[in-house]
Amino acid sequence: MAVSPARRVAYEVLLRVFEQDAYADRVFRTAADGLDERERAFAQRLAYGAVQRLRTLDHAIDTLGKRPVRKLDPPVRAALRLGAYQVGYTDTPPHAAANESVELVRRAKLERAVPFTNAVMRRLTEGMPKLLASLPDGPLKESYPDWIFETWVRDLGLQDALALMRAGNEPLETVIRLVRGDPPAGAEATDVPGAYRVERVDDLAVADGRIWPQSRASQLAGLVVGSQEGERVLDVCSAPGGKTTQLRGEVTAVELDPNRASELRANLALLGATNVTVVEADGTQLPADLQGFDRALVDAPCSGLGVMSQRPDLRWRAKPLPELQLALLRAAAERVRPGGTIVYSVCTINAEENEAIVDASGLEIQPLNEEWPQYAHPRRPEFLLTQPHVHGTSGFFIARLSVPPVAKS
Repeated sequence: MAVSPARRVAYEVLLRVFEQDAYADRVFRTAADGLDERERAFAQRLAYGAVQRLRTLDHAIDTLGKRPVRKLDPPVRAALRLGAYQVGYTDTPPHAAANESVELVRRAKLERAVPFTNAVMRRLTEGMPKLLASLPDGPLKESYPDWIFETWVRDLGLQDALALMRAGNEPLETVIRLVRGDPPAGAEATDVPGAYRVERVDDLAVADGRIWPQSRASQLAGLVVGSQEGERVLDVCSAPGGKTTQLRGEVTAVELDPNRASELRANLALLGATNVTVVEADGTQLPADLQGFDRALVDAPCSGLGVMSQRPDLRWRAKPLPELQLALLRAAAERVRPGGTIVYSVCTINAEENEAIVDASGLEIQPLNEEWPQYAHPRRPEFLLTQPHVHGTSGFFIARLSVPPVAKS
């Protein structure tokens, strides 16, 4: 029996993400090369959905399969996870899900495991709908680590935490930034200037540098900087360059990783950002000659809890980075002139990486709620907090701060 191309791709993604610690999007991009648009969309739904739903799938396999998932051979584990996802979360006919999971195990030359795989798939088909319906609302049902759920309950309350988890399991809107020319046919303007909602990203328009895939929330962070022609602007942690290319003035873009710096340079050239100079350096230990900037953007590395739907495996590897974030913000503040401004942004929803970093910096806060009232932080309205379950875009925390003027003696 043949295995469909989409299931073969999804199986490879599951195998490599959880057995080789590979990144889902990178594996998928390679594995899905050559698929037509329909097959590619189906493969992505299966692969990303199964990666996201890992905790729930493993619970179902453990419970109904009567053998711990961790003790299974990796190919059997991946095939059962893929089959369980199809049974529990798609309209795939159960016999098709079961037959192809069995065939994947057979192709892995594990003939001895074929009867077991077949038996477990049969039990999943019979018992999984009832098992899923019986799970209480929470991180097991929505498939998140406990610590993420607990963080969101602490910061947002139970109902918003549950809604945010659900939103992270669904695709968000598709949005592009218009770089030059006219908006794509059928594009819908949004409440963020330059951001357009589209059915799909036109790869040719991206390759021509006319548009750039970038969420409303990400574009908002770039807009809040408010840089103008004639100003000197520091962009820390700038790759891949989406926000960098929104900035006006004479921009210095700092990136530590050489590969990401190369990617940044390529994107700057593609998008015609001739006003940007790339400096390969550590944002916490900036070169001595980078001084006297009018504005800075610190788009810091973070746990990424606001972009769970775009990056399916992130929930299983996410880590808060408050020490690094505070170090980056303080380093940038030292290089901005007195009276200059700094925007601190992170694509996460976690008070320890959001408002706690700003509070610890000691910088003066410039309230943003009058400019962007629809995105005001629910508890700290001087900041912005985009929330996937509320706004339909990725989750970003954004603060604008000012460096205090030098005290007169």
